Amino acid sequence: MILRTGGGVTLIGGGEMLAGDVRSAVALAPVVMAADSGADTALALGLTPQAVAGDLDSISAASRAAIPAERLHRIAEQDSTDFDKCLRNIDAPFVLALGFAGPRLDHALAAMATLIRRRSPPCFMLGADDVVFAAPPALTLDLPAGTRLSLFPFGEVRGTSEGLRWPIDGLTFTPADRVGTSNEATGPVSLRTQGPCLVIVPKAHLPAALAGCGIALR
Repeated sequence: MILRTGGGVTLIGGGEMLAGDVRSAVALAPVVMAADSGADTALALGLTPQAVAGDLDSISAASRAAIPAERLHRIAEQDSTDFDKCLRNIDAPFVLALGFAGPRLDHALAAMATLIRRRSPPCFMLGADDVVFAAPPALTLDLPAGTRLSLFPFGEVRGTSEGLRWPIDGLTFTPADRVGTSNEATGPVSLRTQGPCLVIVPKAHLPAALAGCGIALR
């Protein structure tokens, strides 16, 4: 294990992100880790990562020089992404991940697959507009009426719901046949799901997502 902490971790990747989102994430999860070239972004924002992990083929020479050598962790195998390499080496209550949702769609899809595969620690990936996370078996979200909520299956998914405009009871979701994009909350939402499923809500509702997954902020 590379990083152990009792608080949340902000994990910074090499993709697109908003500086304001990083500042908001660090306020909730003050321990900073970077995935490879995410170290360049972190340093540019005035943040020195407690750890950098990945195959380290993209981090700049300037960042290597600026970060203590004992914080750089090269994981050479090429069977997993840098995002996966980081998540499996974090022991923390939760992770907020930025810079993994774009601009490359293949990278974003790989990151979403990692969210399904790596359930511990719970990880919430922030994009330009949304936050996406793996659905726990039971989830309650305190959302105002009209909030967009999407469910995206990564296999066969069944479940029940309360508080959705279009209930999911009795439906079977699969990536090829039926997905649950652009549903809408009518108020607080309760979900029970079986199978690998992502939940996507506007990133303004990140605190509700954290609370719904049983994560208490300090």
